[in-house]
Amino acid sequence: MTVGVVGLGLIGGSLARAYHHAGHRVLCHDIDQSILAYAELAGVSDGRLDEASLGGCELLLIALYPQAAVEYLTQAAPHLPPQAVVIDCCGTKSEICRVGFRLAEEYGFTFVGGHPMAGTQYSGLKHSRATLFKGASMVIVPPVYDDIDFLQRVKDLLAPAQFGRITVTTAEEHDEMIAFTSQMPHLVSNAFIKSPTARRHKGFSAGSYKDLTRVAWLNEQMWTELFLANRDNLIREVDGLIGELGKYREAMATGDAPALRALLAEGRRIKEEVDG
Repeated sequence: MTVGVVGLGLIGGSLARAYHHAGHRVLCHDIDQSILAYAELAGVSDGRLDEASLGGCELLLIALYPQAAVEYLTQAAPHLPPQAVVIDCCGTKSEICRVGFRLAEEYGFTFVGGHPMAGTQYSGLKHSRATLFKGASMVIVPPVYDDIDFLQRVKDLLAPAQFGRITVTTAEEHDEMIAFTSQMPHLVSNAFIKSPTARRHKGFSAGSYKDLTRVAWLNEQMWTELFLANRDNLIREVDGLIGELGKYREAMATGDAPALRALLAEGRRIKEEVDG
């Protein structure tokens, strides 16, 4: 099949590599012409994706920041064929799904919200790889939830990326969950590394430090947009964490060992419950 990939960063580049490796014809679009040229030379792309070639795409994967994804889809919608399935890869779903479902109904193609749960602290095409999504979860927000044949079609379209699990949800539930599982870790990591002690950590740090600070090395432009797009859910999580940290601080400030021990035990028990 012919697959269009919009945005050749880490996610888009890895999708392009995966579909190309699986033997599909991959057409790419990126605002950086040098990236497009490199993608063709490197065998990631089979050609340019434009208004004319959109008409031949069976699958269109949009790997842009949320607002850019909305703008691109709005411009591309009139040129998409009825048989096309469009899947976005944005980190938030409410706005892109609202626009995507409306445009799909207007122009006759099919829109599915998507969020591949994979990545690294690095960005850009040079860090992309065909196996990035192997075994990872892909969250999708379909237009209908009770059509088994349609969901199987989406699963088949995503097969070249080798996802290990397809999770079906609503845009609202996605954004609520992602505030906790993705956005909070990035925010906490980025704030944690600002301690003055961090500059003297070498020789004193091990796995726990590395695990907690890995995603502090982030793309501030993208994460600013994601945080603000999901601010209500994220603020609720931040407020909850501040409240919990206050309990630990109070127990230490007052030398209350039983209270501190109980707080630590509670966290350990919850970790066992939620992660087995």
